[in-house]
Amino acid sequence: MRRSQRGIAGRVSLDRNLHIVFSVTLMAVVGIFSVAPAFPKMVVELGISPSRIGLLISVFTVPGIFLMPILGTLADLFGRKAVLVPCLLLFAVAGTACFYARDFQSLLVLRFFQGVGAAPLSSLNITVITDLFSGRERTAAVGYNQSVFSFGAAGMTALGGVLASVGWAYPFLLPLAALPVGYLVMFVLKSPNTKGGSTLRGYFRDVFFTLKSRELIGIYFATVSTFIFVAGAYLNFFPLLIGIRQGAEPIAIGVIMSAMTLGSAASSAWIGKIAGILSERNLMVLAFILYALALGIIPFIDQIWLFLLPSAVFGIAQGVNLPAIQALLGGLSKVENRAIVMSFYGTSLRLGQTVGPLIAGALFTLYGMNGVFLISACLAGFTSMLVGWMMRGFHGRCAKM
Repeated sequence: MRRSQRGIAGRVSLDRNLHIVFSVTLMAVVGIFSVAPAFPKMVVELGISPSRIGLLISVFTVPGIFLMPILGTLADLFGRKAVLVPCLLLFAVAGTACFYARDFQSLLVLRFFQGVGAAPLSSLNITVITDLFSGRERTAAVGYNQSVFSFGAAGMTALGGVLASVGWAYPFLLPLAALPVGYLVMFVLKSPNTKGGSTLRGYFRDVFFTLKSRELIGIYFATVSTFIFVAGAYLNFFPLLIGIRQGAEPIAIGVIMSAMTLGSAASSAWIGKIAGILSERNLMVLAFILYALALGIIPFIDQIWLFLLPSAVFGIAQGVNLPAIQALLGGLSKVENRAIVMSFYGTSLRLGQTVGPLIAGALFTLYGMNGVFLISACLAGFTSMLVGWMMRGFHGRCAKM
């Protein structure tokens, strides 16, 4: 790894290989955030019920739950590029084909195949980063990547809205960008040789012993927990609470929720420096305390613009938590099985996103709107203690890997 007189953040941010990984991260963002603004037009022009439009997200994300471990294994055995490049090609072809679909059924089929191509992008990008960097540089790099994701989500949503104003199908032209990204990954990206050198039996034996570690189980639980209240309490019921109790217009809700994105981008950009003070384990504990604080105060706010505070705190927690999780996963795994370790992180993420709205809906039915946030805050507090306990004795080890 190159060393210079620049600080850690400077060395990492100027790395050309990291910039290529950022382009893969942006492709992972394109699949959902650029399409959502076109949903209202699709409902009208394709003649479908609003209740069915969400299928365009579901059929896109479901393949990842089942395919990530398989693709992670292939990436360990045959190399990262051997999986990334074909998947980027499939993502581009199937995604662009959606532009030409003229009925909802065809669109769903094409979105499914686009989802197959997108399945490894959000885990193998982190895998490549953790292959390239170690210690505090690794933490800084995954922090920058999270910032790119946050700003990319905001930018792709805005760009998708502009394109959707021309026609509902135009956001589906954006996946074409995956073609030059695939070229960069194949011919420009310089990453370590990560092909597994052991037998298939030896590989799966090592994977089994790695995955059963207490620390990894704790991290996967923390990931599921995170996205249960991200997808459930925050994304589902936070806008409803603001709209119903405060009578807020959609533009005001959007502004308030954008504080989460900005908070996440800002904190993740600084995570490399923060990691010089706190270990990744302690960063996770801090993040879940911040989640609990943000969720716990929401029911007690009675002025609309004060909701900016918990939204920003929630974003700061997200920007601290995810890079810390990703850096820990990189440190806990060997280069020979890192892709499958990261793929189970992606599966945990998707699982939390899937069950989060269902759990939040059940809490709402049983305990009302306030119950959703207060019980979610308790879950965050419990997770902070569980993470602290399951990773006890692990302080500082990751930074040395």
